[in-house]
Amino acid sequence: QAQLVESGGGLVQPGGSLRLSCAASGSIFSFYTMGWFRQAPGKQRELVARIFNGGRTKYADSVKGRFTISRDSAKNTLYLRMNSLRRKSTAVYYCEAVDYSGVTSWGRGAQVTVSS
Repeated sequence: QAQLVESGGGLVQPGGSLRLSCAASGSIFSFYTMGWFRQAPGKQRELVARIFNGGRTKYADSVKGRFTISRDSAKNTLYLRMNSLRRKSTAVYYCEAVDYSGVTSWGRGAQVTVSS
């Protein structure tokens, strides 16, 4: 399994922005897909955004137009730019990667709190 380390979480006011980063231990092109999930207190973990090796992206309806997933192959890093954050965006955000053998790796998560 790959090692994934998230960073960039924190406290932000409603309407604000944050950028999460996920540093991978190896080349991100060794993964078929990488994604961001989130889990709010008392709720199930849900997909926020995903990017496939060919560059195709997929977003949850609740974040379309506000969140952007991207990657930097030179830095082996996945990003999630989050704009117009809402209180219900508060959650632990997890980075996920799936390799071509179907093995899934997870990061430990980054807390994002949206509050005034």
